[in-house]
Amino acid sequence: MNAVPMNRVVFDAVVVEEGFSFSFIQLCQACHSSDAQMRLLVDEGILHPQGGGPVDWVFDGQAMRTARMALRLTHELQFGLDAAALVLDLLAQNEALRSRLRRVGVV
Repeated sequence: MNAVPMNRVVFDAVVVEEGFSFSFIQLCQACHSSDAQMRLLVDEGILHPQGGGPVDWVFDGQAMRTARMALRLTHELQFGLDAAALVLDLLAQNEALRSRLRRVGVV
């Protein structure tokens, strides 16, 4: 078994072009997640697909980032989905405020 040394940080990054979209199955594969986990993210309101059901669902590129963050919060920090949804909402609000501050030249 190859263990990562404790003093080493491992990053996982995926670049998704703006305007790119994922089917439900593609998003599950990209996030290394089961369809049941991904459905829970939709049911909790963390993800907002277009379409009538899993077969028809289409997700934008931002959904992959959101899903991966939610899954990390639930797995690594053992947050419940409701707590993960709250954290993601607060992070989005924080980023929106920072963006507004940059536009007016404060930051």
